[in-house]
Amino acid sequence: MSDSVKINRGLKGIYFERSGVSHIDGSKGELLYRGYSIDDLATKSTFEEVCYLLIHGELPSTDQLAVFDRALKSGRSLPDEIYAIIAACKDGHPMDVLRTAVSALAALEPQSQETGEEAFIANGLRLTAQVPMIIAAHEAIRNGREPVAADPDLSHAANWLWMLKGEKPSQDAARLADIDLILHAEHGANASSFAARVTVGTEANLHGAIVTALSTLAGPAHGGAAEDVMKMVTDIGTPENAAAYVKSKRQAREAVTGFGHRVYRAEDPRARHMREGVRQLGEEMGAPEWYEILQGVVEAMKPYARHGLNVNVDFYSGVIYQLHGITMDLYVPIFAIGRMPGWIVQCVEQQRQNILIRPLTLYNGPDLRPWVPVEDR
Repeated sequence: MSDSVKINRGLKGIYFERSGVSHIDGSKGELLYRGYSIDDLATKSTFEEVCYLLIHGELPSTDQLAVFDRALKSGRSLPDEIYAIIAACKDGHPMDVLRTAVSALAALEPQSQETGEEAFIANGLRLTAQVPMIIAAHEAIRNGREPVAADPDLSHAANWLWMLKGEKPSQDAARLADIDLILHAEHGANASSFAARVTVGTEANLHGAIVTALSTLAGPAHGGAAEDVMKMVTDIGTPENAAAYVKSKRQAREAVTGFGHRVYRAEDPRARHMREGVRQLGEEMGAPEWYEILQGVVEAMKPYARHGLNVNVDFYSGVIYQLHGITMDLYVPIFAIGRMPGWIVQCVEQQRQNILIRPLTLYNGPDLRPWVPVEDR
């Protein structure tokens, strides 16, 4: 029987459901959210607009965006107990603290137990506002500072930087953070989104699905690329060393971090929007060498592009965070801030025609064996 069953390890190439959210063409390097090119969204929209688009299916009117923005901002509060929980586990990894806090919110906020579509969206918007608050509060508490209160006059991205750093970001820095969140907002049946859908398939609530997604994102094979790129850039040190670094990696048959993707064979379409932002932010922060090191790696990797080893979105993200003075263990939590609307809409889609997700594994263990008493074994 086993010879007639095809195993697709990792479910690679398997379609498990239909979705009207994101379209990815890996061979052309194209990404669409609800039919809109990521190029247009990254250059012309805000994160708030993209959240509305992903969740509701259409770009909002001025009035719709205003109502949505007020709803998102109204979620910028946390129960006092969450701050106590953060303080109790302040020495933990930020992803562990974030996951623990979201799980605690499910117990502290009664509305989190509601599972209808409207409740999923309302709970999701509140969590979208709360996730950056949790991350920023943990960063403050573990460094002996008081958490910075949210600013209702700032956009989602600008308020995130304000809470994290305690200073208002420049317009350019806030816009680059906004673009970063847009580019990470949704990406089909990636590992964390699929895991969230598996949880919703059991008829669990949204908070449970987000906890599952956060647990999955925390794995370095899914969410750790930006951190690994920054470690690589630090190892290279100067632009002049980039070519030699790449050559030694390729000769040793080791991967060069930030190149290649499970889906894309061409350049990740999200990467180009981060490239210019890194250059500009590097100049603003007085550290242009980071961009120059990255471009040195890109140049050295050009011969391998024909093998599908092209730049992915995380190649530039880590340097942006570094330029902001953000510690490396916060890179994955920042990914989670951007991915919140994608997780929400994936959960909503799963719920609309819900089915328990239960694939099969092909047994390859021993044939039927007789049971033997313990004294005879």
